[in-house]
Amino acid sequence: MNDLLAQLRAAAEPTRLRLLALCARGHFCVSDLCEVLGQSQPRLSRHLKLLVEAGLLERVPEGANAYFQLAPGAELARMILARLPEDDPLLAADRRQAVRVAAERAREASDSFHRDGADWDEMRALGLPATAIEEALLGLLPPAIPRFLDIGTGTGRLLELIADRVDRAIGVDASRDMLALARARLAERGLAERCAVRQADMYRLPLPDASFDVVALQMVLHYAEDPAAALAEAARVLRPDGLLVVTDLAPHDRTDLLERHAHRWPGFDDAALAGWLGAAGCAELTPVTVAGPLAVRLWPARRVPGLAVPDAPSLTF
Repeated sequence: MNDLLAQLRAAAEPTRLRLLALCARGHFCVSDLCEVLGQSQPRLSRHLKLLVEAGLLERVPEGANAYFQLAPGAELARMILARLPEDDPLLAADRRQAVRVAAERAREASDSFHRDGADWDEMRALGLPATAIEEALLGLLPPAIPRFLDIGTGTGRLLELIADRVDRAIGVDASRDMLALARARLAERGLAERCAVRQADMYRLPLPDASFDVVALQMVLHYAEDPAAALAEAARVLRPDGLLVVTDLAPHDRTDLLERHAHRWPGFDDAALAGWLGAAGCAELTPVTVAGPLAVRLWPARRVPGLAVPDAPSLTF
């Protein structure tokens, strides 16, 4: 009975319950969990220690790190988690963040990332015809863009390509390592005055409503736990009649991309994108296909004027 009471006490705390829910879905180290939950390492380390001591989590050392997962005999934890609502907003947000963190770790661990540094981008890492894709994207963009937003900018390659067309461009990414390379790229090419990057979550952009003329999501949507929510947030910061361009993989059967590269989706079809874009208040234009080892689609859309958007925190730039 004492063991059962200890497990009940360990689980009966909001942060520890969130940790159990996350570790039931995958293996995470302390730094990953800090990033997902937005809490300090000392605080989470204490929670994790209690959960391990109670037999609810298992600590698995790996080199300099340790990963946490649900303990094999933690039946009480599984019973509790089975009663948690799947649509709980906080737990859903945790799941989205966990998917994002896993995707960042996968791309930062890739051989091509370490080999190419600031020249890394996912299209080249996947062996896609990057030049043809970039030309197709540039062909969809207007020749002059007052304000441009690149969501999931990575190492800033797209900012470099459109620098001569923009008055001001912002690239956002959740990865600090990617942003460090992007800043170095922009500074080296003398583009830092017009192009800037900052860390941000694509589901909660710290940017004002209707503040950009063009928004691009290039090879980022397949990492999203909730693509519809990501597109709705992109549309929120797009001005009425502004242009939104999504570049991503067409449907494919490469299961290795889901496993090794942490892709959440095996590409997208036109019907799914049209539905999500429509729900976000955007009217889809004619998609473009670029052939290659994996087919790539570009889905342009216009923000429908007159659509009300939710309030968002303001940011001066």
